[in-house]
Amino acid sequence: MRFLFLGDTVGNIGVATVEKYLPLLKHDLKPQVTIVNGENATKVGRGINHELYLKIMNAGADVITLGNHAWNNSEIFDFINQTKNLIRPLNYPGKDVPGHGYIEMNVNGNQVAVINLQGRVFMDEIDDPFENVDNLLTQLHKDNVNIIFVDFHAETTSEKKAMALHLDGRISALVGTHTHVQTSDGQILPHGTAFLTDAGMTGPNDGVIGMKFEPVINKFMTARPNRFEVQETGSAVLSGCYIDVDSKSGKARKIKNILINKDHPYQEF
Repeated sequence: MRFLFLGDTVGNIGVATVEKYLPLLKHDLKPQVTIVNGENATKVGRGINHELYLKIMNAGADVITLGNHAWNNSEIFDFINQTKNLIRPLNYPGKDVPGHGYIEMNVNGNQVAVINLQGRVFMDEIDDPFENVDNLLTQLHKDNVNIIFVDFHAETTSEKKAMALHLDGRISALVGTHTHVQTSDGQILPHGTAFLTDAGMTGPNDGVIGMKFEPVINKFMTARPNRFEVQETGSAVLSGCYIDVDSKSGKARKIKNILINKDHPYQEF
């Protein structure tokens, strides 16, 4: 079984890039499950709305994951409970959190789960992702779900690696999101879990992690607040990875990065 995953989709350029390249990637890679992180999809780079949800799904996503900007666009409350394909972090606090933190699917006779988690280091206050995912995995394993993909939306490399090692052998793959910079450490951990610290972003390539660079530079130089805006012109980047998993054991066999930009033009995989 093959998973295809695209990192944080940022703004109009990001959505357009998903629409352009995802059908080509699916044609060439033939994944059984396609996941796109869409938490920065709006034109202001925070949250997602129904129109953009539909655009990403129509481009070929099976699941859209979110992160710390899940609630920044209030329109999400109008539709997140009506779709199982859009998932927010499992460990948001409270008993009546809108939406779902994971999805279970039957894929060619195999039970597959996709889980969204959010880290806590240098992030907004939120419930313990380790405890939350442990509790969920107990339930999933009782239900004989052994093919499990985790999008861990977190700031620090250490928290992501710690979570991956904590879950090694109990899930098929953990891919980090949030920093918008792709890492080159894709690996299969000792007990069969694929891991990549960060998938990178899909969006504007000419700014600073998707934002216009001038206000970012000004903030660094003056230490004063600046309003950040999504870069709306220039070239695009698409970042992600694909992962092959043994459908019987749930163990990962292969993980490989995907990077498309002006210096790395699209080519068949």
